[in-house]
Amino acid sequence: MKYFIFTDIHGNLEAFLAVLKFARRRKIDHFLFLGDMVGYGASPNEIIQKIQLLKPISIIRGNHDKAVSEIDNVKTFNPIAASAIHWTQQNLKKNNLSYLKRLKQGPRIVNKDITICHGAPFDEDHYIFGEFDAAEAFLHIKTQICFFGHTHFPFLYTEKDHFVEGTFITGDSSEIKIEKDIRYLINPGSVGQPRDRNTRASCAIYDSKQKKIKLYRIEYNIGEAQRKILEADLPAALAERLGLGI
Repeated sequence: MKYFIFTDIHGNLEAFLAVLKFARRRKIDHFLFLGDMVGYGASPNEIIQKIQLLKPISIIRGNHDKAVSEIDNVKTFNPIAASAIHWTQQNLKKNNLSYLKRLKQGPRIVNKDITICHGAPFDEDHYIFGEFDAAEAFLHIKTQICFFGHTHFPFLYTEKDHFVEGTFITGDSSEIKIEKDIRYLINPGSVGQPRDRNTRASCAIYDSKQKKIKLYRIEYNIGEAQRKILEADLPAALAERLGLGI
């Protein structure tokens, strides 16, 4: 089975469309979305509508999804992020807001062999940065593979014989071979707001038959995404960072 793993779209329709176009050429059997459809970008309605057309899909909420839905307090966000949250609340259609509010909390086990979460399997809002965070995460994972988002960095953590090792994933295409005695904690990177100084949208494909996970970087129309942010009177910094990959 081929799984398409993606996360952190953050209102960036241009990045999302490029990623979907890429996925449709790969005969995907199941989509896995790890949270944060909204926040930062200017196209939340279009993204929510399009993501509902992807089937079959396993999906969980992110912290920006929660904040827009008023499940989480916007006071925990920095001023620029909070401004985008308020803008999204004001511009989101009622049916799309209703869909956002119905999103389930992670972690979630898919087909008995994959765990998906937004932040960490022990706390959906926790950032996994480093081996200590990953080691705690592995204590809460019952499957060999867990995919997570939230940090916007493509990253691989492995655990074997209680030893955890982290690897920052670079380049525009990387392959991970799944070995029997190793467990895997993988962030596919962000679709709509990469922060590793690579401006391309990031995503992954897991082929459970071949036991391989491939991470990809996809070019998209950054200028159009920036134009929409500025036209919507969202903070200019949100447009600038797309061009820098930060």
